[in-house]
Amino acid sequence: MSMKPFVVETGVAAALMRNNIDTDQITPGHTGMKVQKTGFGEGLFFNWRYLPGGGENPDFILNRPPFRETRFLLAGTNFGCGSSREFAVWALRDFGIRAVIAPSFGAIFTSNCYMNGVAPIALPEDAVSTLAAEITPEACIMTVDLSRQVIRSPSGREYGFHIPDLQRERLLEGLDAIDATRKREPQIAAFQAADAVRRPWVYKVEGRTA
Repeated sequence: MSMKPFVVETGVAAALMRNNIDTDQITPGHTGMKVQKTGFGEGLFFNWRYLPGGGENPDFILNRPPFRETRFLLAGTNFGCGSSREFAVWALRDFGIRAVIAPSFGAIFTSNCYMNGVAPIALPEDAVSTLAAEITPEACIMTVDLSRQVIRSPSGREYGFHIPDLQRERLLEGLDAIDATRKREPQIAAFQAADAVRRPWVYKVEGRTA
């Protein structure tokens, strides 16, 4: 599935400052019962967004304007811990969230974010708390500049962050793992040709060399 490039994004930020939000809280198991890889946004934070009778919970932040249009989610430590379910990231993506900003993330969740065009941005805990404190319904517009690796808060304060070069390239260009590999086909072919000279026995197929 193609991904939308992430270069500079400006939009609504929401703060959900809870620690250890796991993938079951992001997307309970029953919300993943689909055969396609889209349409998961309705299941995002299902048990928090909806009341037992099925209506929306008016107290949950993503159900209140302007946070229904959230593009950046701020959270506490260890966001995305728990199971490896990839549809937790699909739900964030389908809701419209382009980046999650937290002090730390679950390792598999982080990998799934890079695979699906969502930026997992780690900032020190005090920086996340300061950012979250700025956000109000009247002042919630934030910019994430992935090309410069800078967040600009609603008040205009800037915070630097770092995303590894390969993952950053994939987000900037909207490349999935296959696209990122195909982009390097000339380098791969050159390596294989040189390696076949160095180690011809590796490339023998049914008595023939490559």
